Amino acid sequence: MKTADFAIKNGECVLPSPHEPNGFVRERTSIAVRSGRIVAIGAQAHIGAEDVFDASGLVVMPGAIDSQVHFREPGLTHKEDLESGTRGAVLGGITAVFEMPNTKPSTTTAAMFEQKLSRARGRVWSDISFFIGAAPENIEELQYLERHPNCCGVKVFMGSSTGSLLVEDEAALFKILQKGRNRVAVHSEDERRLRERRKLVEGTNDPRLHPFWRDEETAMLSTQRLIRVARAAGRPVHVLHVSTAEEMAFLKTVKDIATVETLPQHLTLSAPECYERLGTLAQMNPPIRDKRHQQALWRAVNDGTVDVLGSDHAPHTLEEKAKRFPDTPSGMTGVQTILPLMLHHVNAGRLSLERLTELICRNPARLYRAVGKGAIRVGYDADFTVVDMKQEKTISNSWIASRVGWTPFDGMKVRGWPKATIIRGNVVMREDQLIGRPKGEPVLFRAGTHE
Repeated sequence: MKTADFAIKNGECVLPSPHEPNGFVRERTSIAVRSGRIVAIGAQAHIGAEDVFDASGLVVMPGAIDSQVHFREPGLTHKEDLESGTRGAVLGGITAVFEMPNTKPSTTTAAMFEQKLSRARGRVWSDISFFIGAAPENIEELQYLERHPNCCGVKVFMGSSTGSLLVEDEAALFKILQKGRNRVAVHSEDERRLRERRKLVEGTNDPRLHPFWRDEETAMLSTQRLIRVARAAGRPVHVLHVSTAEEMAFLKTVKDIATVETLPQHLTLSAPECYERLGTLAQMNPPIRDKRHQQALWRAVNDGTVDVLGSDHAPHTLEEKAKRFPDTPSGMTGVQTILPLMLHHVNAGRLSLERLTELICRNPARLYRAVGKGAIRVGYDADFTVVDMKQEKTISNSWIASRVGWTPFDGMKVRGWPKATIIRGNVVMREDQLIGRPKGEPVLFRAGTHE
């Protein structure tokens, strides 16, 4: 008698701890799935399943979530689109992505949001949701726009965006934070200081000056202002891609109002070496900084200051990157490499697998209130990221699914590799090969104040 549609057996599963509210335990067990949901966890759960995945020798994590990606559709699809971006996601072990609003046109209206959902239908390999971009013209509607059940949240660009998505005025920021209840994701750089300092690097054609132009003070001034305004508005914020030691020390003291993201790029690359080796391929905002900052980021990862790891996948073509600095665009691919890089760091002893599970599985789902995501629990979506902690592979440009076809980690040997990506009980990637057709669906979010 068939008891389940699908099951995993013999995997070392990363499960919520029954004894610690925020802890994890690893247990060799089986997981049964029916109609896309987990229905049983236990040694015999696989018996009677129609399709059984043998995970012997492998680790089964909850489905990994990349909560910051830029997939460029509509308007910039020569760099990326929803199909290619999500294809890269599942090849890298990611089961769900949260996509940013700075497309052309920007995602600032209900019509544009619905258009993105329509574009995704039948084309995305991973599950997906979209941010609404905050702009002066949609402040009054934000509180209604963010209530869409497939909207992960509101995104504010305090620096480094284009057109009306740039919110550098403090009064406008306050109005935005007043309109709604959900946690707001923020790119925090001081735009006025960026404009003033650009003249210091004009005509240099030297990408090593990128962190000098966008210096620590540029980040710190903006983040301090953000927290001040957030407190005045009574609105929780999520500070994206934090890159400086000073910000991490400050944000550690304001955890009641702010959660924190950092990126594997900042944890893995460091200046000046990355600019000397990669040139503008290492250029992103905020910049890759020196070892002092990197060491502070790692301390913040391990002391609980950092809540989430995202990739900030933001592809540009090699032709665009070949322009003269500082006229080159900032950004790099990342959705496909975030998990291999972080598994490598786990093997190097820089963080535990349990901490990685918190940062890339549970916390993105918890902070944004995604329904049925982020944990291996009965009743949750049957999303699993299956990894081999012992496998060594070399990241290469030829492996990258992005339409731009490159990664700053080309040639890097890593230990730890995604072996399968399973979404709602569907194996969509196994052994670096896509399986079937795109079956991604919109992520659903609970209404109310985000945690």
